[in-house]
Amino acid sequence: MVQFRAGYPIIARMSEDQVTETAASSSKGRPAKNAAKPGFFARIAIFIRQVIGELKKVVAPTRKELINYTLVVLVFVTIMMVIVTLLDLAFGTAVSWVFGGSGPTNS
Repeated sequence: MVQFRAGYPIIARMSEDQVTETAASSSKGRPAKNAAKPGFFARIAIFIRQVIGELKKVVAPTRKELINYTLVVLVFVTIMMVIVTLLDLAFGTAVSWVFGGSGPTNS
Protein backbone atom coordinates (compact mmCIF):
# COMPACT_ATOMS: atom_id res chain seq x y z
CA MET A 1 0.00 0.00 0.00
CA VAL A 2 1.34 3.42 -0.93
CA GLN A 3 1.34 6.04 1.78
CA PHE A 4 1.10 9.76 1.06
CA ARG A 5 2.43 12.73 3.00
CA ALA A 6 1.59 16.29 1.87
CA GLY A 7 0.22 14.93 -1.41
CA TYR A 8 3.42 13.05 -2.33
CA PRO A 9 3.95 9.29 -2.12
CA ILE A 10 6.36 8.03 0.53
CA ILE A 11 8.94 5.73 -1.01
CA ALA A 12 9.82 2.84 1.28
CA ARG A 13 13.31 1.38 1.24
CA MET A 14 13.53 -2.29 0.34
CA SER A 15 15.78 -4.65 2.19
CA GLU A 16 18.03 -7.00 0.26
CA ASP A 17 15.91 -10.04 1.10
CA GLN A 18 12.90 -8.39 -0.61
CA VAL A 19 14.78 -7.91 -3.89
CA THR A 20 14.63 -10.76 -6.39
CA GLU A 21 16.91 -11.19 -9.35
CA THR A 22 15.52 -11.98 -12.78
CA ALA A 23 17.31 -12.79 -15.99
CA ALA A 24 17.44 -9.93 -18.45
CA SER A 25 15.77 -10.50 -21.78
CA SER A 26 17.22 -8.73 -24.79
CA SER A 27 14.78 -10.07 -27.37
CA LYS A 28 11.97 -7.52 -26.76
CA GLY A 29 9.48 -9.69 -28.61
CA ARG A 30 11.70 -10.14 -31.65
CA PRO A 31 12.47 -13.61 -32.97
CA ALA A 32 15.83 -15.07 -32.05
CA LYS A 33 18.68 -14.37 -34.44
CA ASN A 34 19.31 -18.06 -34.96
CA ALA A 35 15.75 -18.64 -36.23
CA ALA A 36 15.68 -19.74 -39.86
CA LYS A 37 14.63 -16.93 -42.20
CA PRO A 38 12.92 -17.94 -45.45
CA GLY A 39 14.97 -17.46 -48.58
CA PHE A 40 14.53 -14.61 -51.04
CA PHE A 41 12.30 -16.51 -53.47
CA ALA A 42 10.28 -18.04 -50.62
CA ARG A 43 9.55 -14.55 -49.30
CA ILE A 44 8.45 -13.45 -52.79
CA ALA A 45 6.12 -16.47 -53.01
CA ILE A 46 4.66 -15.67 -49.57
CA PHE A 47 4.12 -12.06 -50.64
CA ILE A 48 2.34 -13.09 -53.85
CA ARG A 49 0.11 -15.53 -51.93
CA GLN A 50 -0.79 -12.79 -49.46
CA VAL A 51 -1.59 -10.34 -52.29
CA ILE A 52 -3.85 -12.89 -53.97
CA GLY A 53 -5.57 -13.56 -50.63
CA GLU A 54 -6.22 -9.84 -50.13
CA LEU A 55 -7.47 -9.41 -53.71
CA LYS A 56 -10.02 -12.18 -53.14
CA LYS A 57 -11.53 -10.00 -50.39
CA VAL A 58 -12.11 -7.06 -52.76
CA VAL A 59 -15.74 -6.47 -53.70
CA ALA A 60 -16.40 -4.57 -56.94
CA PRO A 61 -19.16 -1.95 -56.78
CA THR A 62 -22.40 -2.53 -58.67
CA ARG A 63 -23.23 -0.36 -61.68
CA LYS A 64 -25.60 1.76 -59.59
CA GLU A 65 -22.98 2.29 -56.87
CA LEU A 66 -20.32 3.15 -59.46
CA ILE A 67 -22.56 5.77 -61.07
CA ASN A 68 -23.41 7.18 -57.64
CA TYR A 69 -19.73 7.38 -56.60
CA THR A 70 -18.81 9.02 -59.91
CA LEU A 71 -21.52 11.66 -59.55
CA VAL A 72 -20.50 12.39 -55.95
CA VAL A 73 -16.88 12.92 -57.03
CA LEU A 74 -17.86 15.14 -59.98
CA VAL A 75 -20.15 17.30 -57.80
CA PHE A 76 -17.45 17.61 -55.13
CA VAL A 77 -14.79 18.59 -57.67
CA THR A 78 -17.15 21.16 -59.24
CA ILE A 79 -17.90 22.70 -55.83
CA MET A 80 -14.18 22.87 -55.02
CA MET A 81 -13.47 24.52 -58.40
CA VAL A 82 -16.09 27.19 -57.66
CA ILE A 83 -14.66 27.82 -54.18
CA VAL A 84 -11.08 28.11 -55.47
CA THR A 85 -12.20 30.40 -58.32
CA LEU A 86 -14.06 32.70 -55.92
CA LEU A 87 -11.13 32.80 -53.50
CA ASP A 88 -8.74 33.58 -56.37
CA LEU A 89 -10.98 36.40 -57.55
CA ALA A 90 -11.36 37.77 -54.00
CA PHE A 91 -7.64 37.68 -53.20
CA GLY A 92 -6.77 39.15 -56.61
CA THR A 93 -9.20 42.02 -56.03
CA ALA A 94 -7.88 42.56 -52.47
CA VAL A 95 -4.26 42.67 -53.64
CA SER A 96 -5.22 45.05 -56.44
CA TRP A 97 -7.04 47.30 -53.96
CA VAL A 98 -4.17 47.27 -51.41
CA PHE A 99 -1.29 47.79 -53.83
CA GLY A 100 -3.18 49.70 -56.52
CA GLY A 101 -3.26 48.64 -60.09
CA SER A 102 -5.62 46.97 -62.44
CA GLY A 103 -7.17 43.86 -60.95
CA PRO A 104 -9.21 41.18 -62.65
CA THR A 105 -12.40 43.25 -62.25
CA ASN A 106 -10.96 46.54 -63.55
CA SER A 107 -10.82 46.87 -67.31
